[in-house]
Amino acid sequence: MKILFTIAVFITTVLQAHFQVIMPDSDNVTSTKKQNVNIMFMHPFEQTYMNMEKPNFFGYFLDGKKVDLTNKLHEKSVEGFKTWNYSYKFKEIGDYQFFIDPKPYFEPSEGKFIRHLTKVIIDVQNAGEGWDTPIGAKAEIVPLTRPYSLYQGNIFSGQVFYKGKAVKNAEIEVEYYNPLKNSAPTDMHITQVIKADDNGVFHFAMPKAGWWGFAALIEDDITIKKDGKKYPIELGALIWVKTYKMK
Repeated sequence: MKILFTIAVFITTVLQAHFQVIMPDSDNVTSTKKQNVNIMFMHPFEQTYMNMEKPNFFGYFLDGKKVDLTNKLHEKSVEGFKTWNYSYKFKEIGDYQFFIDPKPYFEPSEGKFIRHLTKVIIDVQNAGEGWDTPIGAKAEIVPLTRPYSLYQGNIFSGQVFYKGKAVKNAEIEVEYYNPLKNSAPTDMHITQVIKADDNGVFHFAMPKAGWWGFAALIEDDITIKKDGKKYPIELGALIWVKTYKMK
């Protein structure tokens, strides 16, 4: 009797992590010159882009004020994909929490919408205050480490909130913005994954100089209807921080 074995070949596709990116020229501004804030939806390590529609909101929070700059955004094409840019001359001293609420992006391969509420904090004229103030977003990472003027190798700590409450055991994806397109040892090295504790607190040591994105992913309590079917929303709380080499 012959026993026939059927060999099944499984091809595994590694899903690239989507990150909403909000990236200024600098996280520490002491100049009176105009500064750029670039906004992209992309895979930051691989440096591949998706088209990004004009967001629902773009602006900043400063000393309890919310400033809406959505209509001052300029569309910009990068490698044929739609991105956005804003140029700003800072007039007030303080820690500016720039924030974006993008239009939900439908990802067919995952069967869900992606809406990543994203911020970056810019210190102007060495203010050093206000960086740990929550802005009240539905999903938010509140930094426990001052999120600017960090060295390569520093540990960044944050706390994840959803609807004002700490998210127990939240899962956070971490990815390096990789403009030089350095290669990773394996595909699994591209997106690091960490878990928060019972209070939504997490820690991560950043091994390389540059920008790092932290994305706490939460399934939202609402859905979006498309083509007669309801789809879940991956609500992300994102923050970007930059590290520097010590000279």
